[in-house]
Amino acid sequence: METNKILSSLCYFSIFFAPFLLPIIVYFVAKDQQIKSHSKRALFSHILPFLTIIILGAISIFTFNTAGDGVSYTIIGGFILVCIVNLVVFIWNIVQGIKVLIG
Repeated sequence: METNKILSSLCYFSIFFAPFLLPIIVYFVAKDQQIKSHSKRALFSHILPFLTIIILGAISIFTFNTAGDGVSYTIIGGFILVCIVNLVVFIWNIVQGIKVLIG
């Protein structure tokens, strides 16, 4: 196997062991443009779940400030949406890692 494919797929698989660290290191160390492209995509897909959690927290804070009946439904719906997005991103990383490794 080529080192380029292994490094690129490791950037996606790093969601299991070093979600932010490995893609950043690979981006700055690698000289190949294809590896850099994969490391950027992997880094964005590792950051996306944290952004959804931050957005849910902000929405929760704003809905608690406005008293209403739909507060709990908004938070529960947001939590379910965040869980779905995070699961899709997790599976996407695994699929992309396998695609890069095979292809």
